[in-house]
Amino acid sequence: MIKKSTAEISKCILHKVANKHNSGQNVFSEELIRFDQETYDLMKNYLLKPFGNLTQSYRFSHHADVRLNEMNNYASEIFSNPEVFLEYSKNMVNHLYEQSNSPQIKTGDVLVVLIEGIVYKDIVTDAVGVFKIENKVDFFQTYLDDNESWDLVVQQGISTRKIDKGCLILNTADTEGTVVFSVDNNNYDAQYWIKNFLSVKLADDYNSHTQNYLEMCSSFSEEVLKPEFGKQEQGNFLANTVDYFKEHKSVDYHEFKEDVFNEDNHKDLFEDYKKHYETLNEVLIRNNFDVSGVVLKKEKNKLKTEIKLDTHIQIKLDVNAPDAASEYLEKGYDEVKKMKYYKVYFNQEK
Repeated sequence: MIKKSTAEISKCILHKVANKHNSGQNVFSEELIRFDQETYDLMKNYLLKPFGNLTQSYRFSHHADVRLNEMNNYASEIFSNPEVFLEYSKNMVNHLYEQSNSPQIKTGDVLVVLIEGIVYKDIVTDAVGVFKIENKVDFFQTYLDDNESWDLVVQQGISTRKIDKGCLILNTADTEGTVVFSVDNNNYDAQYWIKNFLSVKLADDYNSHTQNYLEMCSSFSEEVLKPEFGKQEQGNFLANTVDYFKEHKSVDYHEFKEDVFNEDNHKDLFEDYKKHYETLNEVLIRNNFDVSGVVLKKEKNKLKTEIKLDTHIQIKLDVNAPDAASEYLEKGYDEVKKMKYYKVYFNQEK
């Protein structure tokens, strides 16, 4: 988590990034942006606000040597000598361009900034930020026409509500490497920004441990429980998982299996899936770790607990009520209608 109260944008430049599949070419600026005070204040908040509540950070990676990571090198050069900012901002855009390995990768504006005075864990440091704006919004621009009457025209511009993609590379490191924060609100290609452009991995801390474990549980529920045992069993598992994480400050893998599963074959399936998931995703799922409440709150909102029926009826299970599905929802088969059914018990409608 960073604090922006003392942060100042010392350099900012805007370039255009193309898509090599569409035979486009990047367009570069040669001069830094000169802000008036109102624009500066709006821009600073626009760029830094998304990072204020982030707890999960990343570290640069590379299959051979992290020192060969392009973005790591470009940022390090700028920190060492700010005079190369213009040149290396272009290098960053060219590197981003090279990652457009699919026609669906969007072109856009790229803001590269050098920020001074960011606070991270009570350390005041600098940061290099790269922000890609992929979507423009329509707005009405009013103007005075030749007849001295007011008219309007539709134009396109950048929305100040949220950035599409952005990262902050801090001029500070720990035992795992340089600290990097990233946001992606247009996550149409999970590999493009995080893996291909930045080439980063989550820091090895309790935030990433919590996220990795919950993502594995979500995949297990979708790929194993739902097709083999149905959506009600899937919902029960997800609700029990959330309940376990809420009730425990730390996770113990073996205790988790005993608490969440009643059937031994479910435990075996989960254990086999854990090994498969680790291999497939090249990730280590910790057996013991502290729970991150922030990550739990974010990840539980992603858990799919809806039962969608072909009769255009949906039943939504509450992941915060682990016993509700088993106590108040029954599944059966009607011999007369030759159809499956769910029976729901309740006292009153809300």
